[in-house]
Amino acid sequence: MRAIWRRKRQRTATDAVPALVLLGFGLLATGLAGNNQPGSRPVDATCRLLIALAALALLIRRQAPVATLAVVTVATATYLVLGYPYGPILLTFLVAVYTVAVRLPVRPAALATGGAFVLLLAHVFWSRGPAPGWAGLLPASAWVVVPFAVGVVVRVNREASERGRAEQARDRAEQARRQADEERLRIAQEVHDVVGHGLAAISMQAEIALHLLPKRPEQAETALTAISRTSREALDELRVTLGAVRRGAARDPVPGLARLPALRDRLAGAGLAVQLHVVGDPRELPAAVDLAAYRVVQEALTNVLRHAGVADAEVTVGYGCDEVTVEVADRGGGTDRIGTGPVGDQSGHGLAGMRERVDALGGRLVIGPRPGGGFRVHARLPVEAAR
Repeated sequence: MRAIWRRKRQRTATDAVPALVLLGFGLLATGLAGNNQPGSRPVDATCRLLIALAALALLIRRQAPVATLAVVTVATATYLVLGYPYGPILLTFLVAVYTVAVRLPVRPAALATGGAFVLLLAHVFWSRGPAPGWAGLLPASAWVVVPFAVGVVVRVNREASERGRAEQARDRAEQARRQADEERLRIAQEVHDVVGHGLAAISMQAEIALHLLPKRPEQAETALTAISRTSREALDELRVTLGAVRRGAARDPVPGLARLPALRDRLAGAGLAVQLHVVGDPRELPAAVDLAAYRVVQEALTNVLRHAGVADAEVTVGYGCDEVTVEVADRGGGTDRIGTGPVGDQSGHGLAGMRERVDALGGRLVIGPRPGGGFRVHARLPVEAAR
């Protein structure tokens, strides 16, 4: 409420400045203007009263532009019909017309201004001073048409600016929403990769433990230890991923190809032996490329563990001049493995997640049977484009 009253006081003060300036200027300069207009009536109390009425009406020009124009027009027309000299009171009339054109839509502003123009024309033919007659139509029109046109142009420009700002605000909101959606999808994909891999490894290790428990309980303890380690690692990685959402900040260092040996050891405990080959000189990669390559390998090995029915797989990482390649291959022969999708995940998130990661970096992903039997996932990720 205080803010509203403060804004009202500020508007009143702003409107008071031109009103008081025109009042003082009119009272001082009208007599000087009359000295150069022979035949006009001299300045008297009635003249000063009309000048004051027109100027002070501008105090409410923002709140009531039409009423202001009406008061100023009546005062100005009466002033001219009584034969007083052309002077600063016409500036007051100009401001009133401009205010109506700026603050009202074109149609009602044109109607109000047209009425004011008709009333102002009275002095052209009926005046106690010199009546200009038809020759006075053009000057009288100028005092109406010019401020009206300027006011309309200003109004149109303001509306265009407001529309532009509104569109920019909508664009920013849409961009923020789109970024939020992309971030949610990214987090969902990360959670899927972390949880899916962890649960697959834990499930396989649990089956091994259940199988060994009646016959060789000492070996079952090894499988249970692997379950504990795998679940702890998966929870730690999940905590890091979700912690970024809570903080609203960049995450801690993300997984990368440097963690492939740890992934290999984890899967070894689940019964999948992974042979890791590195071609070329390992080097630091952009974080997005490093994470994408790691997730592709992780997802592919998770599918091998779930569905391939084999005990081993090969992972090859190649470091090229301007790209890095990763390949996961196995010799499994699961019946649900076709050449258009990852193992057992034709409609799930695995294939979509791998493709989205690779496509986002401008890379290429090939998934399908390998010559001689088995399955192959091959991804090429450009490095310079990611930088």
